[in-house]
Amino acid sequence: MASRFRDSPAAIFVFVFLICGNFSGVDAGPQELSWYRGNTHTHSLWSDGNDFPEMIAAWYKDKGYHFMALSDHNILARGEKWMSEAAIRKRQRALGRSAIDKYVARFGEEWVVRREGSGGPEIRLRTLEEYRGKLEEPGAFLLVEAEEVSAQFEKVPIHLNAVNIQELHMPLPGDSVEDVIRKNLQALAEQEGATGKPILVHLNHPNFKWAVSAEVLARVVEERFFEVYNGHPVINHMGSATKPSDEQIWDIANTIRLGELGAAPLFGVATDDSHTYHGGDVRPGRGWVMVQAERLEADELVRAMRNGQFYASTGVFLDSVAYDEKARELKIAIRPEEGANFITELTGTLRGYDATAAGGDTGIGAVLATAEGTEISFQVPEDALYARATITSSRPHEDPSFRGQFQQAWTQPVAWRSLIASGGIRAE
Repeated sequence: MASRFRDSPAAIFVFVFLICGNFSGVDAGPQELSWYRGNTHTHSLWSDGNDFPEMIAAWYKDKGYHFMALSDHNILARGEKWMSEAAIRKRQRALGRSAIDKYVARFGEEWVVRREGSGGPEIRLRTLEEYRGKLEEPGAFLLVEAEEVSAQFEKVPIHLNAVNIQELHMPLPGDSVEDVIRKNLQALAEQEGATGKPILVHLNHPNFKWAVSAEVLARVVEERFFEVYNGHPVINHMGSATKPSDEQIWDIANTIRLGELGAAPLFGVATDDSHTYHGGDVRPGRGWVMVQAERLEADELVRAMRNGQFYASTGVFLDSVAYDEKARELKIAIRPEEGANFITELTGTLRGYDATAAGGDTGIGAVLATAEGTEISFQVPEDALYARATITSSRPHEDPSFRGQFQQAWTQPVAWRSLIASGGIRAE
């Protein structure tokens, strides 16, 4: 599997530094840092969601999130957009008070902009700049502008979330799945260079319609982030009998990058991808990121995530994550919860992996160590290409997106920077 990439030109990953900057480590040092909870993938009436954007943002604020990004498909919440009241009600898919009634109850009739259209009453969707002042609080809650760049190759969906975007980016075509991803990443990097504002781009739901394989994701080394968890029920998070799960994609791609290409690994995010807010099965609150940053500002959040100062979660909270590069020690403090037990697995790939091993025993994404409790310390093996931790609670997920789901958290890969600095290692 990995050997086919052995002769890939090193030039393909030079561009990573333009879009991803400097990745300095999980433990950011002595600065005064705080944890910020956020969601980067959410939909509203501006595209295919079924609620008003300020209602969705208010939901996240009420639930204790510090930031969120509305990422509608190929559109920014700017300019003038009207929807008929009939169309809004048709999307709701639930009994009880309508989305419009809830909207009026939350923000008041004077906030709702109405007109009589050719097909009946219409409501204008408020722009991000209009509702920021209703919801944002310095140091407490932040709205970050985003777009789900929804491209495709032939009939394959290729979706990228651009967080902290400054200008609308319409998806670019390409000659392959890989080419589409790369061209859009490069265009977004050019926007970043032109505006001076860092943009975090993560690949969405790779297993949705089996769109993006681990091998393709490995090769597009410009991409440094992907969704290890997406709360939409139809994105094939657990894979299939013949297709890897999202976590397995992570390990395969990172093994190819570090073992074959000498390129930096992917970081994993967890998101909601929520569309329905009045019932339905694509609800908010299923997955999020916890970012350790100096300030609750969009640029700072992006920089912190680029430095690996975050973890992904579907319910488990961590008090600290720290990796000592010299000692090769990963320490994790899990926030205790009454009645919950935690199992933490250290997963990684050792240098002796065999991508072509019969029976699937390749050594890729192997469990290197296991620990129980809330204070975890792992010694990462000297011959590990990378290592990451998955923490699983004994508590079921409060709103599962797949059968048998438990609350989890994922730390970012560590123990790979010295490998990159030394020029990388190729598997034998």
